[in-house]
Amino acid sequence: MSKLRFALIGCGNIARKHAHVLSSYLDDAEIAAFVDCDVARAQDFSAKYGAPAFSSVPEMMRAHGDGIDVISVLTPSGAHYASVLELVQYGRPLVVEKPLALRLEDADRMIEACDEHGVRLFVVHQNRYNPPIVKAREALTQGRFGRLVLGTVRLRWRRDQAYYDSEAWRGTWAHDGGVFMNQAVHHIDMLSWFMGAAESVRGMAATRLVNIEAEDTGVAIIRYNSGALGVLEATTGARPNDLEGSISILGEKGSVVIGGFFMNELVTWNFEDKQPIDDVVFEEYGKTPKEFGHNLGEYLRGVVTSLRTKKAGLVDGLEGRKSLELITALYESIETDSDVQIRFKPKRCRLGIAS
Repeated sequence: MSKLRFALIGCGNIARKHAHVLSSYLDDAEIAAFVDCDVARAQDFSAKYGAPAFSSVPEMMRAHGDGIDVISVLTPSGAHYASVLELVQYGRPLVVEKPLALRLEDADRMIEACDEHGVRLFVVHQNRYNPPIVKAREALTQGRFGRLVLGTVRLRWRRDQAYYDSEAWRGTWAHDGGVFMNQAVHHIDMLSWFMGAAESVRGMAATRLVNIEAEDTGVAIIRYNSGALGVLEATTGARPNDLEGSISILGEKGSVVIGGFFMNELVTWNFEDKQPIDDVVFEEYGKTPKEFGHNLGEYLRGVVTSLRTKKAGLVDGLEGRKSLELITALYESIETDSDVQIRFKPKRCRLGIAS
C-alpha cells in the first residue's frame, strides 16, 4: 500500500516535530511538500527532508497537487481559520494543530466548510495517546472511577521574554492568546475528555513576568454537568525551570494522578476493584517513551488509520471545538469577573481580535 503524502503548511517550531515524525516514525506516511509565506523557512525544511518548498498553497497545488494526500495546517493559531477556508477547495483531509481556531464562530465555520466540501478534519491533541492517559481513559470507560468527584490539571512551565519575542504573534490576542490557549489547551482538552461536558466556569488571570498582551498565569474553577468540579492552574511563570504538566482524576471508587512534564508519567493508580492490569500498569504503561515526538507519531498513525479505514478519528473538528468552547468561556469569565455558562455567546472575550 502506498504511503500517504503530507504537505506541511507553516514552517515554524511545531513543523519541526511534524517533519521528524513523518520522516522517521511512520512507515506508511511521508512528507510531500513544505509551504511558508517566508519561503526561506520552507527551503530550510526542504534541504533537510528533501520535499519541495513553496511560498503559497496555490503554487504548491499547481506544481505538485497530484502528489498531496493530506494537508497539515501548522500556521500560527490565529491563522488556522483562514488557512482551512483556503484549503477546503482542494478536497484533501486536513490535520490542524491545536487550537482549532481562536473564535468559536470561526471554528463553526471551519467545521461547516469541511462538511460542505466532504473534507475530513482532524485536530491535534496528541497527549490522548500518552500510555498513562490511554490506560486511565480505559479505566474511566470501564466505570472503575465510579461517580467523578474532581479533576485537576497543573501546568507550571517556563516561558521567558525571549520565547515570546521569538515570533511577533506570540502572546497577542489576535493570533495566540495566553497560557490558557497556547500551552494549557492540551490540559483543558484532557479535562474535557475525562470529566465530560462542562456547565460553567469561573476564571482569574494575570500577566506577571513577561511583556505580552495576554496572560502568563491563570486559575479557573469548572462545574461539570455531572456535578463534579474541575480545577485548572496554568502558568508560564515557573522559574528558573519547568516544573510539571499534570492531571488528577478523583472518583468515588478510584484515583489516578499523571504527572511529568506533559501528563506522561503515572504517579498514582488506586482503585477499589482490583484487576490484573493494576499489577503491571506502572511497569508497562507508567511512562510515555522518551523518543522525540512519540505521542504525535501515535496521533498521526491514528489519522492514517482513520483515513485508510474510513472510520472516525479520535479528535475531529467537533471534538476539537470542545476545548475552544471552554477556553472562550474562561476568557469571558475573566473579562466580566463572573461565572459564565458554557452555552453562551461571547461578548467580551478578546481572542482573535486585534488590540
